[in-house]
Amino acid sequence: MTRYIFITGGVVSSLGKGLLSASLGALLQARGYSVRLRKFDPYLNVDPGTMSPYQHGEVYVTDDGAETDLDLGHYERFTGVSSRQSDNITSGRIYSNIIQKERRGDYLGATVQVIPHVTEAIKEFALAETDGIDFMLCEIGGTAGDIEAMPFMEAIRQLSIELGKGRSIFVHLTLVPYLAAAGELKTKPTQHSVKELRSIGIQPDILVCRAEHPIPDSDRRKMSLFCNVPASAVIPALDVSNIYEVPISYHREGLDVEVLKAFGLAHSEKPNLSRWEDIVDRVKNPEGEVTIAVVGKYTGLLDAYKSLSEAIVHGGIANRVKVNIEWIESEIFEQPDAVSRLEDVDAILVPGGFGKRGTEGKIAAARFARENKIPYFGICLGMQMATIEAARNMAGIAEAGSSEFGEPKEPVVGLITEWVKDDGSVEKRTAETDLGGTMRLGAYPAKLKHNSKVAGIYGTTDISERHRHRYEVNIGYVKQLEEAGVLFSGMSPDGELPEIMEIADHPWFIGVQFHPELKSKPFDPHPLFASFIKAAVEQSRLV
Repeated sequence: MTRYIFITGGVVSSLGKGLLSASLGALLQARGYSVRLRKFDPYLNVDPGTMSPYQHGEVYVTDDGAETDLDLGHYERFTGVSSRQSDNITSGRIYSNIIQKERRGDYLGATVQVIPHVTEAIKEFALAETDGIDFMLCEIGGTAGDIEAMPFMEAIRQLSIELGKGRSIFVHLTLVPYLAAAGELKTKPTQHSVKELRSIGIQPDILVCRAEHPIPDSDRRKMSLFCNVPASAVIPALDVSNIYEVPISYHREGLDVEVLKAFGLAHSEKPNLSRWEDIVDRVKNPEGEVTIAVVGKYTGLLDAYKSLSEAIVHGGIANRVKVNIEWIESEIFEQPDAVSRLEDVDAILVPGGFGKRGTEGKIAAARFARENKIPYFGICLGMQMATIEAARNMAGIAEAGSSEFGEPKEPVVGLITEWVKDDGSVEKRTAETDLGGTMRLGAYPAKLKHNSKVAGIYGTTDISERHRHRYEVNIGYVKQLEEAGVLFSGMSPDGELPEIMEIADHPWFIGVQFHPELKSKPFDPHPLFASFIKAAVEQSRLV
């Protein structure tokens, strides 16, 4: 019997519903329960795939090729449960499906309405593919009172009734602001937020209260009284020094106990939090530190690189070192002598991105790393720019470029027109294809060359990694590049798509077409990030 935990937010956005959901999932796992997490997004985009990183942050890609909200990255990193297409739904996808059905005549002349048609579609999504798990945690995007979130709120209200007593609870995350002028915390915003929920028939079972200062017992009793929640179920959520302390912090405040009590389940046994205690110890007590330069295009909003920054931290955890990340806008390196900013870093990472802006700066960063023997890690666009740099300056292909940015005379990087999927079918694309959902998306296998650096890092020659891109290194240039000293150490199983490049005479210079950061976890750091940070540690000792 699957039990449902509906997690809503109030007062303001960005309070950390995703981290709350992920941490609660981890705590339930630590007590021996199986969990799955889902995100309900109220916006009208079908998925975040065409949204600017400055609007939405990163797009998190699942093994089965879904472009999803970045909160699914938190879910995976904290629970280790792989997300899938069925774990993220948007208003856009729901309305699109309903309109398609209406056009086909599926509703047999009925008036199509938000209730029941939209709410029924939301409930179907919530109930699908539960796989006999113990707890399904459903995070509702947005804030209580938002117009666009109302169908989702109504749907979970209905679903709680249909599931019956003991099958669902509501957890509401809210803000208890501190007014410096008054010198006190204010509970009124929380009271109003809960009033908003109760007006539509939802009574929270647990209140989680974000605050910058400890919440006095008197304020907890006040919120308990006015919000109709037991005082013990008013859970403070104070800031911590790193996100991997959050599960321990929530357990300390009694969140997991209150959840089990709300379901009438035994809660006297202590959860096994040794995994999280070890991670926190490694983060708080490093044995050294390194500085990594990340040369990117979206450094103005670091949520655009959320999985990347966490994967770098995981590499530090694996090596028990603190990693200082220096975020640098790639356009800077298109100015004369700007690469001097890289002289004091221990390693350079160039991440993915789309569009021409800043690409020459990424190429300059790759050249600096190659010529100065500094560890270099190129991801997606970072691999393509490193390959173009090698083509120009190692193979003598002076006009090497990418067809993503125009019509170069030497298209070393070009549009993928077709590729073989896992099931053996062939996907085809043209330059005129719609942008949304048409990239090479999801997990694909690759074959690594024996005795290559990456084969040693992975400990195998067969890997599977997640992709999100339209362009690839042109297979027609591989021979010429390899003669110049570039090794394409990873290829698609059919040998048509270059997946990994290395510089043979460099201590650590690797570019990958996929996104390894999407599979890294604090308790299971991705081997490429662990090796990259290890190379940075060795570099720091040389300086």
